[in-house]
Amino acid sequence: MCGIAGIIGPNPSEAELQKMLQAQHHRGPDHTGTYFDPGFAAIGHNRLSIIDLSPDANEPFIDNSGRYYLSFNGEIYNYKELKEELKPHYNFKTSSDTEVLLAAFIYWGKECLNRFNGMFSFAIWDCREKKLFAARDRFGVKPFYYSEADKNLYFSSEIKTLKNVIFDTPPNLKVWANYFSYGSYGMPEEAFYSNIKQLPGGYLLEYSEGRLKLEKWYNFVSRVQNIRSESSIEQAKAEYLELLKDSIKLRFRADVPVAFNISGGVDSSLLLALVNMFEDKQQVNAYSFYTGDERYDELPWVEQMISTTQNPLHKVLFSASEVQTNAIKMSRQQDEPFGGIPTMAYSKIFEQAHANGVKVLLDGQGMDEQWAGYDYYQTSGSIIQGTGQNSPFRTHVLNPEFAALAQKTEYPEPFDNRLQNLQFRDLFYTKLPRALRFNDRVSMTYSTELREPFLDYRLVELAFAQPEGYKIKNGVGKYMLREILKPLVPSTISYAPKRPLQTPQREWLSQELKAFVEEKLLHLKNTSATDWFDHEKIQKEWKKYLAGDNTSSFHVWQWVNTALLL
Repeated sequence: MCGIAGIIGPNPSEAELQKMLQAQHHRGPDHTGTYFDPGFAAIGHNRLSIIDLSPDANEPFIDNSGRYYLSFNGEIYNYKELKEELKPHYNFKTSSDTEVLLAAFIYWGKECLNRFNGMFSFAIWDCREKKLFAARDRFGVKPFYYSEADKNLYFSSEIKTLKNVIFDTPPNLKVWANYFSYGSYGMPEEAFYSNIKQLPGGYLLEYSEGRLKLEKWYNFVSRVQNIRSESSIEQAKAEYLELLKDSIKLRFRADVPVAFNISGGVDSSLLLALVNMFEDKQQVNAYSFYTGDERYDELPWVEQMISTTQNPLHKVLFSASEVQTNAIKMSRQQDEPFGGIPTMAYSKIFEQAHANGVKVLLDGQGMDEQWAGYDYYQTSGSIIQGTGQNSPFRTHVLNPEFAALAQKTEYPEPFDNRLQNLQFRDLFYTKLPRALRFNDRVSMTYSTELREPFLDYRLVELAFAQPEGYKIKNGVGKYMLREILKPLVPSTISYAPKRPLQTPQREWLSQELKAFVEEKLLHLKNTSATDWFDHEKIQKEWKKYLAGDNTSSFHVWQWVNTALLL
């Protein structure tokens, strides 16, 4: 995992590039590298060494001819297999996946993207043709932000990196208004700040002579529609399980220690069970957070699972007293609104892992979207988990002019059924992009790499294509996944219900953190967002919350988070 940065155009400044790299130094503290093509390009890289720890794999990485310069964030998990294919065509000098990526591009061109199994965001500068080629992985696991300013194209791994050199980046009012009105975190190409854009997952970018071209290289819909889904459930289980084992095996490729995160749910329990099929369980550490509140903590399920595998378990406590400091830190790292106290508690895992010398963690993200695990797939409830049928939004506190900027997004519906269209929305527009952004910034804050075995594109496509009855049965989501897990773990784990709330955020905000919230609500009046709100109405809602109207705490966190960010 690393950070990429660059300036392409007639005025690439060495000083600006250094400022960009410094802003995201936490993403790669092991080495900082630069390349300058005066009058055309400045390419930079922050390295976190995971595969081939030698200086030979430092970046920007130069090909044998000296023509191409690569800055790469992520991992190509099938790099060993690709390297064998490419050996007749390229003389390799390192054992890194970085060199394999560059060799693949040189030999296959942009078609190399379809051969990669991994998470990636990279930029390749062609110093002969004076062209930039960049791409982002299928689901947007790794970030790519860019901005056109002062006749240059700037790109980076984080928003703060661009804001460090581009000053005309006021809040994107439409995105903010949608956030307060609908809980949206923007479309795949949008950011919460004007003049900053994202390269969507599954897209490539080309830039030459001031002309920018975007192209969609990953067509998820057509690939899913080409998968035959007439298999029996036993056949589907067997095929999926074999792919899952291969995905996990690939994601253990590293030259540094690998550990994993575990909650008490189906997804991470399956990950734990399968990890121990390949690795020495005494060597693979598990991490889980808890708050000390038995109403929310998943430790009983975690400990039950660990008792069957005997992996070393690191239990990380997150307390209310840590929220204020952590909220400030996380807001600075996330750059945009994030998921509240659960995200902060999750960050403690990476802090502890980093302290223990662990550089790579595996996580169970992605199963709910591909196997229909969210409760609203079976109801018409809110897409904010844990609020029931009550609205988590308080749009009446918004000033009418600001509220009028909100426009409910109509998401594409490329499939012929409601369930797959909801899953498609969550995979590419709502749930997953949001979670991946939260997770990337959290892990990178502590210079650790997060790998998502369940987001192997082969798994997502196969699961998505399965009949609804394999996903939901008798009101239970992730049905086939639970059936796969059942022989591997206690039945109380394989059919445990999904628990959407993992921290006492609702209680802490009104009790232990009451003074902190009130301080931030007061500060909100002094931010650039002050005119967005009717602050008297916010105070009325806050009093109602303190009086017990706290089915949802999302609106309170929205206001606090905004005060921290702006």
